[in-house]
Amino acid sequence: MQKHENNFAFIDSQNLNLSIRSLGWQLDFAKFRIYLREKYSVTRSYLFMGYIPGNHRLYARLRDMGYACIFKPTLQFPGEKIKGNCDAELVLQSMIDFDHYKRALVITGDGDFHCLVKYLIGQNKLERLLIPNQHNYSSLLKRFPSEYLAFVSHLRSRLDTRKERS
Repeated sequence: MQKHENNFAFIDSQNLNLSIRSLGWQLDFAKFRIYLREKYSVTRSYLFMGYIPGNHRLYARLRDMGYACIFKPTLQFPGEKIKGNCDAELVLQSMIDFDHYKRALVITGDGDFHCLVKYLIGQNKLERLLIPNQHNYSSLLKRFPSEYLAFVSHLRSRLDTRKERS
């Protein structure tokens, strides 16, 4: 019997996307949204990302998949990559919605979220810390009990965009 809870996912999209790509595959975001709903009873999935003009079609597709997209303006300096760090937005949204979800999934491998995860555990509000890459994530997150940790990298066969892999 599937549990029917009202859990929210808070997704660090840059960390998720880059971590999965570093493993040589690409995440199917539609399948991922279904996975979150079926496995963890996620009713709302926030996707935090830097806003890049010209990506309107991508953002519309993500919304159609069921993600609530939260954007931060990006910065680009000459000779540097585009920057749009959304850590503060993710933490703030998880606190704004605190009374509206039963438990939270925090999806990141970034140690900057250590304080949020620690707080959620202390309040019995963390469902899982879902880490994109089991081989490369912050040592601060390794301090949490293993019962709270899960890895997107273990889900390649279910969530890779390619139907068949060689």
